[in-house]
Amino acid sequence: MYSDLSQSSWVMNTQHLLETVHDYTHLPWWATIVVTTVSLRLAITLPLAAYQHSIYARLENLKPEMEGILKELKKETDRAVVMYKWDAKTAKLAFHKSAKKQWNLLVQRDNCHAFKATVLLWGQIPLWVCMSVALRNMAMMLPVQTVDAQLIYLSLSSGGFGWIPNLTDVDHSLILPVSMSLANLAIIQLQVMNKVGATSRLANTIMNVLRVLCVVMIPIAAYAPADVALYWTVSSFYGLTQNLVLLSPTFRRFFRIPVTPLERPHPYQHILNQIKAHRIFQ
Repeated sequence: MYSDLSQSSWVMNTQHLLETVHDYTHLPWWATIVVTTVSLRLAITLPLAAYQHSIYARLENLKPEMEGILKELKKETDRAVVMYKWDAKTAKLAFHKSAKKQWNLLVQRDNCHAFKATVLLWGQIPLWVCMSVALRNMAMMLPVQTVDAQLIYLSLSSGGFGWIPNLTDVDHSLILPVSMSLANLAIIQLQVMNKVGATSRLANTIMNVLRVLCVVMIPIAAYAPADVALYWTVSSFYGLTQNLVLLSPTFRRFFRIPVTPLERPHPYQHILNQIKAHRIFQ
């Protein structure tokens, strides 16, 4: 399965893109990886993330209207109980059926079905996989050790920087794997600190699982070629920056994300206050 993936047109096109950027810009390989990563994330994941936030904002703005509808439905259900002698089970089923129908009508009206918010995953995951596999191919002369593959390998061997001059080797210092993990942990904590209201037990469990996965990724990145680890690290820090940018009311209006009651006018001050109050892991 991995062999098929490494030879797929998606991965081959991604590898060709990396080679083209390197050849036309004459940048060293480490800079080529950084520039390509940031450019692809800006072109693909930033618009999708803004769209995701827009969907969430529209869903949030439907809640006050839905609360009013639920009050009317409750009154209608109470009248039906008296008129038709419904028992509690029948009344509850009728209420939930009507509430679901009304919610679906609101969602259709504002074109904000929750499934549309998953569009970011459908763009980000294939990008991450294709870049990771393409860079691994280049660092290991895969899928076939042609002359071109050998030339790219030799170029990568001297295309690093600082403590990783050879991008085909692993990062023995563990700086990249640890930095990647810290960036991903920071993204998780950013979501936690900007959560409004109490979080459920399920949400807390999910956050803890994600924290564990961030730590588990350290040894995985430590065994990956340095060009792959560099990509993962740059992508993680870009993700952290993107999440910070999308907290700004100014940028949210630029991306036409609707204002919601949960939006904070000074999100960065709120984050600093939470850090000062030592509430990072709550």
